[in-house]
Amino acid sequence: MDVHLIDGTYELFRHFYAVPRARDGNGLEVGAVRGVVSSVLGLINGGATHVGVATDHVIESFRNDLWAGYKTGVGIDPDLRAQFSLLEEALTALGVAVWPMIEFEADDALASAAELAARDAAVERVFICTPDKDLAQSVRGTRVVQMIRRTRAIQDEAAVVTKFGVTPASIPDYLALVGDSSDGYPGLRGWGPKSASTVLARFLHLESIPADPSEWHLNVASAATLSRTLARDRDLVMLFRNLARLRTDLPLFDSVEELKWSGPTPAFAQIAERLDGATVQAT
Repeated sequence: MDVHLIDGTYELFRHFYAVPRARDGNGLEVGAVRGVVSSVLGLINGGATHVGVATDHVIESFRNDLWAGYKTGVGIDPDLRAQFSLLEEALTALGVAVWPMIEFEADDALASAAELAARDAAVERVFICTPDKDLAQSVRGTRVVQMIRRTRAIQDEAAVVTKFGVTPASIPDYLALVGDSSDGYPGLRGWGPKSASTVLARFLHLESIPADPSEWHLNVASAATLSRTLARDRDLVMLFRNLARLRTDLPLFDSVEELKWSGPTPAFAQIAERLDGATVQAT
């Protein structure tokens, strides 16, 4: 069997900005939810049998306590924010396994679900359906891969190495050095994608990088400066790696069979009527 793990938050954002706005009988915006539900149904009708969706029930997580600049829900369009709970309600009524995250993030749920699913010998492939670079750390060979649903592109371990210059195991270290603007942490000054990938391709993790740059035996510009920066900001870069490293131990399910779709629940008819009856807004 194949397992499909969907980033519900990403899908909600994507559809909010890609599909026409639509309001239900109470004047509430539901267009993005309608788009995501239709998309998930399309995946199921296309043959997906075991499906799970992770959502950010709230945007903030434990990472906001670790780094003041970490991403928050500030600035999210109210019409988008109001659809978070409705999406979870609609997908649950559809009969899909949903994991709404509060303390952790949807990415942590996807990483944990991928880890759990991969332990089952009956699972042939795990598709993590998100383009988020954080999830590249969860890719394993050709068995646990990322899938960009919009383009149907598959990113296996070889593709991760081609894209980032490092293996999945080094992705948190890589992001710690170069930063992640979408998550709100800057990385270390002077370290860019080329220097980070060159050094980590050799040493794998931050703590394995020799303090003396002459021991790197690499053709890296300004190696002495990069080494000094790494030594000076060691605590900071370790914090950034902690922010980038996804949690893989969340107890989301006991058996992959809990993800098997067996049809919508009786509650879905009412939600479907609400979504289908929404009036598209003129742009």
